[in-house]
Amino acid sequence: MKILFAPSEAKSLGGGESDMRFCFKIEREEFLRRYDEFLKKASEEELKKLFGTKELLKIDIFNSPVKKAILRYTGVAYEYLDYLNLEKESQNFLDENLIIFSNLFGILCAKDLIPFYKLKQGEPLDGVKSENYYKEKLKEINLQEEILDLRAGYYEKFYKPPYCIKMKFLKNGKTVSHWAKAYRGKIAREIALNKIDSFRKLKNHRFKELTLIEIQQKRDHEMWIFETTPL
Repeated sequence: MKILFAPSEAKSLGGGESDMRFCFKIEREEFLRRYDEFLKKASEEELKKLFGTKELLKIDIFNSPVKKAILRYTGVAYEYLDYLNLEKESQNFLDENLIIFSNLFGILCAKDLIPFYKLKQGEPLDGVKSENYYKEKLKEINLQEEILDLRAGYYEKFYKPPYCIKMKFLKNGKTVSHWAKAYRGKIAREIALNKIDSFRKLKNHRFKELTLIEIQQKRDHEMWIFETTPL
């Protein structure tokens, strides 16, 4: 079973060697070059818009330290996933089965080596949006395994699996928004801890702080609806 995951705006700096490595061999060089060239010629205001922040950093993605994608991202979902405090066996499970969708790199395995970067969600590079660019490239991807889709809906623009399980979180009957990221991270962590590798095992597992109250059957997915308890 593969777990589809979103990236985060928050990222850690630093890393080791400077060679990027990707498990999915799709065409991304053109978009990375476009990004690199834009950074070199963009004005301060254009950079602020692209980064989605007032903080401007000199970024050379082709000559920057790299680290695992799952360690590069540091947002809420990754905080609750807490990769570094998992046993090695559970880390290996995520390295092989967690798939992250990136505004800059398209599709990543958790173990892929990537540099620090900033690219605001939905922000085009010289008129080209990453979701449009990678939608074509990801048509080549054929994930044969069962799929749990824990991404935010925006990333369906990059790739939409033929069939998957999705999850929705309620608190007192109302949809959880911001803290949904935390629950996604906790679910991914429990899956890794328990080596849940199939829909069958997923259905038999009882997640902490979550009560499954309904399964809605759709044409191309199942929507599992959970009532939450305080984190």
